Parts: sequence; structure tokens; C-alpha cells
Amino acid sequence: MNLNDLMVIRDAGTRTVAKYLMSYEGQPVAVRRHPAVLLRPVGEVTAGLIVAGLASTTIGAGPAFILWWLWLALLVRLTWKVFAWSLEFFIVTEHRVMLITGVLNRKVAMMPLAKVTDIALERPFVGRIIGYGTFVLESAGQDQALREVEYMPYPEQLYLEVSSVIFPVED
Repeated sequence: MNLNDLMVIRDAGTRTVAKYLMSYEGQPVAVRRHPAVLLRPVGEVTAGLIVAGLASTTIGAGPAFILWWLWLALLVRLTWKVFAWSLEFFIVTEHRVMLITGVLNRKVAMMPLAKVTDIALERPFVGRIIGYGTFVLESAGQDQALREVEYMPYPEQLYLEVSSVIFPVED
């Protein structure tokens, strides 16, 4: 399987990405962040379930009622974060780099490719184990809204693909 197979965005993802492309932009590299971005909320829901379950068996269901409501709030929060994750995209075209985030309030951070002077890939230990990395985009000029993009999936392949778009071979 090559990177082009991995980059295919289907169904709702295609519509979401297409809304932000200009008519003259070709096939973009578009990916969602790695699901590892959801590890903390999943851990919180799991820990909350364990605490609420233990409290129910030790102090009784009546006093633990509030803990179950708190756990339900954590579960709703996790559901919201999964929904938000499904709508987030990192997009690279031959003209610009974009990060689309948000559910109710959409935010599009964009940097023209002409401003990108360097791209770095950082791989934390956990990221090396489960397969994500952080892109650091350096630009000519002041601080940009799109400096670090965390939790990028298949980082080595994506790094090479993005680098080839940002720094094409001159003929």
C-alpha cells in the first residue's frame, strides 16, 4: 500500500475538504489527525467508569448517583471530541497548507507554500510506538497560525509527500 492509497478521503470527508479548495487547486494531500488525539478523553471515560463502579459497590448506588452523572458528562464530552476529530483535516495543495478544525465554529488556519521555508518532523516516544508525529512548519516572517500540527498519522510517508509538494524538484 502506498501513501496515495492512505490519502483517499471518502464521503463526508471529501465534501469537507472540497469546500475549502480553490477551483484551480489539484488533488490535495488530506488527512485526519491520528486517533491518538483521543487517548486522553478515552482514558478519562474509562477511569470515570471504574471510579463510579467501585463507588457504587462500596458506598451504595444512592450516594454514587452523582458520580454516574459525572461519568455521563465525560462520555458526552468524549462523543463530542470524536465528532470534532472526524471533521478535522490537515490539507496540503500545490499552493497552501491548511488545518481545518472546529464543529460549530469552523477554523481554517492557512499558510501559503511560498512562505514555508522548512518543515520538520518530531516523533515523541509514544508517537513512535503507535504511529504519529508532529509537523513543525517554519515560515519566512512573523509567527504563523499554522506552526505545529500534532498527531499526524503515518508521519514518515506523510512527511515525504508534504515535502515533495512544498519543495518540488525544479526541471
